[in-house]
Amino acid sequence: MIETQLHMWLVFGFIAVAMYAFASDKIELEISAVAVIAGLLLLFYIYPLEDKDGNTLLTAEEILAGLADPALITVLSLLVVGQGIVRTGALEKPIRQLVTLRRHHPVLAIALVLTTVLVISAFMNNTPVVVIFIPLMTALAERLHRSTSTLMIPLSYASILGGMTTLIGSSTNLLVSAAAVQAGHDPIGFFDISIPGMVLAGSGLLYAMIIVPRLLPDREAVTDKGPSLSGKQFIVQLEISPDSSLVGETPVAGQFPSLKNITIRFIQREDKLLLPPFDDMTLRPYDSVVFAGTRKSLTDAFADNPQILQDFMLGDEQGETEAIQKSSVRDQTLAEVVIAPASRMIGRALHQISFQHQTGCVVLGIQRRSRMIRTSRMTDIRLEAGDVLLLLGKRQDINELRKNPDVLLLEWSTRELPALALSLRARLIFAGVVISAATGLVPIVVAAVTGAAAMVASGCLNIHQASRSIDRRIFLLIWAALGLGTAMQATGGASFLAHQALDLLNGSGPAVILSIFFLLVALFTNVLSNNATAVLFTPVAISMGVQLNVDPMIFVFAVIFAANCSFATPMGYQTNLLVMGPGHYKFMDYFRAGAPLVILLWVVFSIFAPLYYGLI
Repeated sequence: MIETQLHMWLVFGFIAVAMYAFASDKIELEISAVAVIAGLLLLFYIYPLEDKDGNTLLTAEEILAGLADPALITVLSLLVVGQGIVRTGALEKPIRQLVTLRRHHPVLAIALVLTTVLVISAFMNNTPVVVIFIPLMTALAERLHRSTSTLMIPLSYASILGGMTTLIGSSTNLLVSAAAVQAGHDPIGFFDISIPGMVLAGSGLLYAMIIVPRLLPDREAVTDKGPSLSGKQFIVQLEISPDSSLVGETPVAGQFPSLKNITIRFIQREDKLLLPPFDDMTLRPYDSVVFAGTRKSLTDAFADNPQILQDFMLGDEQGETEAIQKSSVRDQTLAEVVIAPASRMIGRALHQISFQHQTGCVVLGIQRRSRMIRTSRMTDIRLEAGDVLLLLGKRQDINELRKNPDVLLLEWSTRELPALALSLRARLIFAGVVISAATGLVPIVVAAVTGAAAMVASGCLNIHQASRSIDRRIFLLIWAALGLGTAMQATGGASFLAHQALDLLNGSGPAVILSIFFLLVALFTNVLSNNATAVLFTPVAISMGVQLNVDPMIFVFAVIFAANCSFATPMGYQTNLLVMGPGHYKFMDYFRAGAPLVILLWVVFSIFAPLYYGLI
């Protein structure tokens, strides 16, 4: 008994050190996680945990079993599925249409966007959802003449709240379910937490929409003079092919709908030069449209109408060979290059150097930093040193430009374009994963792994993109947390903590104990992390339920909701860190906005849960 207690206290020591290491920025999280696993293996090898008959109670295989835990595999697979959604831009067009509803009801527009984030986060990993919505929320703030600092934290909170409502909404939920299964309980169903989750999420969303913007400072965006935010325009020339989506398009209020926020200089039609306004004309095959646009306006046009890219990929009328065939536009990357001072391209026009044929990259536009280019056609512009070319090409071809002495690749400028032609496939795969898991057709781990494999097999992701979507920090942190949870369960640490908590609350009813337990877990999740807190407290929750003679799953559900209350610190949840830069936040901004939200959800849970679960 004494030896068992010694093992228990040693594990508690490991947990304390791990909590400090995970919360500290002094040690890389990956190193801390691996060190925790290594320490547990050494401890129980040198000083094994044995029963009275000398049988080993905790082996190396059991400590390492988290590596193959279905919950961990599910989380990693869902990250791949989510990356497929992001990579194909499957949500971009619907979201853009949503943002256009902002015109007459700005408050309603923000509420609609945050509600959409909450709903999507119920079925998709929170991190890619926030990544998708950050630029859209920034654009919405600009159009509503509001500071981004009043909207970014609500965006993160909405995604976290959405994760509370279904089993796959957050990795935390899946890990708690796995820990409950390890303790001998049935796995949590897809919608088992949905009703209390929606009550908490609804309360939190109202707070995030109405109160949080009033608590946050109205900081103006810090001016970044870096080239990545340059608003200078590129001169672009677009040759319209016979089967182009632009054929037959007519202008509305002087602008063509497919070329929004782009200034059309003129249209060359055979020997005629058509100048604005273009109110009484339609675009025809072989028209040459010359316009000026920023990189952002160009990428927005490509996102809304991916077929436009095909017109660029055909080559120009000067006889440019079709180095990039009119086929798939997947795996395309945008980049900018500068004409080098001693470049052989200086003084020559694009059609004279056969740039597309030599490099495999299409020149979309030319930018001259010294002055505005005033010429008839992009292909007639004679290049000068310092000119910037906006290029479209495969990542491999873009990378090859590093070796080209004639141009200097601007590394910061390379961005993969969403493979919008594959967005329908990605939506179908994602829907299949959600429906299969929600209906119980197959186990969640089977649906998630199959969905991840389908994303790669269908071409929505290549194997390198899929592997990059797996965050090793999440992987190693969950592995370490599962190892600590197993050790705490085996040494009796979970039962000990439950006994101590019940002794302190001696005479209190289950409803009071459940409320205090929720608050305790909510405090820990903001200091440690949601995943580690969930795994460590699930065994304690089960022990408390057993000793109170109530359904242990009620306390397990409390762990899910409380561990998701990562609102009061930036390191509490990854999405909080994602919005820290765009919102220009400081540490105290999260505490000012998030601490009252934690208290609010604690109060709502303390009132609703006992009634819903019949504890009073």
